Amino acid sequence: MADPVYSRRRVFHDETSTSLTQWETYMHRRKFIHAFTAGAGAVAMAGSLWQAAAADEAGPTASPYGPLLPVDGNSVALPQGFTSRIVARSLQSVGGITWHAAPDGGACFADGAGWVYVSNSELPLVGGVSAIRFNADASINSAYRILDGTNLNCAGGATPWNTWLSCEEIFRGRVYETDPYGLNDAVAHGAMGRFKHEAAACDPDRRVVYLTEDEDDGCLYRYTPAAWGDLSHGRLDVLCGTIDAVYWKEVPDPEPAVLETQTRHQVDEALHFDGGEGCHYSSGVCYFTAKGEHGVWAYNAVTNKLVSIYDGNGTLDGVDNITGTTAGDLYVAEDGGDMEINIITTDGVVAPVVRLDGQSESEITGPAFSPDGTRLYFSSQRGHSGDKAGTDGITYEVTGPFRH
Repeated sequence: MADPVYSRRRVFHDETSTSLTQWETYMHRRKFIHAFTAGAGAVAMAGSLWQAAAADEAGPTASPYGPLLPVDGNSVALPQGFTSRIVARSLQSVGGITWHAAPDGGACFADGAGWVYVSNSELPLVGGVSAIRFNADASINSAYRILDGTNLNCAGGATPWNTWLSCEEIFRGRVYETDPYGLNDAVAHGAMGRFKHEAAACDPDRRVVYLTEDEDDGCLYRYTPAAWGDLSHGRLDVLCGTIDAVYWKEVPDPEPAVLETQTRHQVDEALHFDGGEGCHYSSGVCYFTAKGEHGVWAYNAVTNKLVSIYDGNGTLDGVDNITGTTAGDLYVAEDGGDMEINIITTDGVVAPVVRLDGQSESEITGPAFSPDGTRLYFSSQRGHSGDKAGTDGITYEVTGPFRH
C-alpha cells in the first residue's frame, strides 16, 4: 500500500475560498467549515471575520421542508406536500423490458416535453444500463437497454452534450459513454483511466471531468479531453498536495497492465480518500463524497482550494451518491445508515428529506432530478429483502415542492 489514507477529521482553515455559486456554509455543531461566500466574483474575507463565522454555533437544523411524516403505502417517509410512487422493480416488466437488478447510479435527461431516467446495474458481467422514457405528464412511455455486458456499473455522470458516463466499479474498470436515448452504441474511454471507478462530474467551464475512485486509498482525478465533447483522448491528472495546498499532477500511465503500478499509486504526492463515491459539479465547485470517512468534500476549481463541508457528525451517515439543484442545495443518499436522502442547504442545514422504511440491508442509489426540478428519482438497490444480488431493487419517484 502506498501513501496512507489522508485523515480529514477536524480540519479547519483560516483562509477563505470563493465561488461563483450562492453556496455558503459556516461551521457549527455538525462540523461545517465556512468554505464559499456568495457573490458574482472573487470575494475575500479577512481572517478575523473568518474566525468569527467559524465560531458561530447553529441552532437546531430543521429541514426547509419540515419534518418527515409517517411512511406512506410505499414505505417512504416524506415531508408534508410530497408524494412517492414506484416506477420500476427489479426483474419485473416496465415499459416493455425487464428492469435490471441492483439499480445504482442514475441521471435525468430532457426529451422533448418529457424526460429519460437512466439507471446503472451493479451486477457482475451483465451490469450495463437501462433507461425509462417519461411523457410530459410523467407517465411511462417506454424502457430500453443502452449498455450490456459490463461489470458492476456503479455510479457515473451526465455530460453537457447529453450522454451518460457509466462507471465500472471493478479493478481496472472502464468509463463507458452511453446514449440515454438509445440511438447510438456505447463507447469505452480507456484514456479516462483503468481503475475502480465510481462517479464522474463534468466541469464545462474548465472543460474537464472529475472522477472518484472507490478504494480505501482512492483518489480524485481530473480528465482533460483533447477536444471538449470527445472523451476518446486526453490527459488524466490526480489531485495532490495537502489539504491546505492542492495541485494537479499527470498520471503517467492511465491504463496500467494488471501487474503494473495502479493509477492511485503512481504519483507519490497524490491525496487519498477512504472510499470515493458520488460526485457533483456546480458553478465552479466539485462536490464529492468519501464513504469510509462519512464525509462530503468540496473542491473549488476557481480558487483551487479543497475543504470539508461535512464530516459525519449529523443525521447523514453512509454518504454515497450525491446530486444538486439549481438553488444550490445538495442531496446526499445513504448507503445503509437510516436509509435516507439528506439535504445540505446553502445555509448549512443538514436534514433528511426521504427515508425508506424496512430496508436496512439496502442502500439508496441514483438520486436525480427531472429537468424541471419537481421530481426526484432514486432506487433502493436491494429493497426490503436485502438480497445481495439486488433482485428486490425498487426505483422510486418523489414529487413535491423542491427548492429549485
